[in-house]
Amino acid sequence: MAAINPQIRVAIVGASGYTGAELVRLLSAHPNVEIAVLTADRKAGEEMGNVFPHLAIAARDHRLPPLTSLETVNWDGIDVAFCGLPHGTTQEAVAAMPAHLKVIDLSADFRLTDLEQYHRWYGHTHRAPELQGEAVYGLTELKRARIAKARLIACPGCYPTSALLPLVPLVESALIDADDIIIDSKSGVSGAGRGLKEGSLFAEVAEGVHAYGVASHRHAPEIEQEISVAAGRALHVNFTPHLMPMNRGILSTIYLRLTHAATASDLHACLERRYAGEPFVRVLPEGVAPATRHVRGSNHAHLGVFADRLPGRAIVLSVIDNLVKGASGQAVQNMNLLCGLPETTGLQQQPLFP
Repeated sequence: MAAINPQIRVAIVGASGYTGAELVRLLSAHPNVEIAVLTADRKAGEEMGNVFPHLAIAARDHRLPPLTSLETVNWDGIDVAFCGLPHGTTQEAVAAMPAHLKVIDLSADFRLTDLEQYHRWYGHTHRAPELQGEAVYGLTELKRARIAKARLIACPGCYPTSALLPLVPLVESALIDADDIIIDSKSGVSGAGRGLKEGSLFAEVAEGVHAYGVASHRHAPEIEQEISVAAGRALHVNFTPHLMPMNRGILSTIYLRLTHAATASDLHACLERRYAGEPFVRVLPEGVAPATRHVRGSNHAHLGVFADRLPGRAIVLSVIDNLVKGASGQAVQNMNLLCGLPETTGLQQQPLFP
């Protein structure tokens, strides 16, 4: 079979992290993409297949370039740059990139539209305020029209993706009390990144579960920003994340108060209408609980709705793979949208089970 000629030349900035590796895994199977640049300053000069042995065959077959330092990149002929740099380091990097580039950022650097909020939660003044104004929040199913016309896309955090997919339609429909939202989320360890951290060591994580960032997690203002847009007024949510002894996945259990005579069935019907025809969001039959093992390795999100035992309340569950729909897969979905391709291109792989 003749090879398909690449049409989109991409750079993956920060390719030695988990999100960078996922981008390589997904894009190496994308029929319209050539991976032209891979950067990782501390791994500069190394081959991707050595840094991530599971990508060795993809690196060989697709002739992936060696990792290089960011300052040596020649941006001529590059169409899209994916940025997987640590939080706080992307703003200056993007500001230095040429204007012709489409930029898809997987860090938190452009997610918060309020620069004072950014300073409060990330501890420093935003270093590219002129770019923040043009950044589009990249939750594809909810921001499709704006993403298609954007130059700079701020991909959502993994926790916000899992929470906002069910919550935004329900808030917009006024079926729930937007002032009474409790989000209890649980994530796999890969959400903490690949860097060496004491809290991510096997002995610290295995055979236990613990909450972290209690009442102070940086994804809370991101969730609140988008919920407030949906409601048309400022809102706050109760959000608590937990670390689970697993590699991948997020399960968000969301406790809601219903408005007026609304029922859990009304919530289920609302979500079914909103996501009818969406290739990556599945609303399960009413009363069926989603599980992280059923979306692992895929760009899928599964939503479930339950009536609570407490009168006038409901429970909504949402699961995603934090590295795919919560990061790199959503980034590729946004690239497809930007470049006029079907959103499913390169993302058709089914979940891994068991």
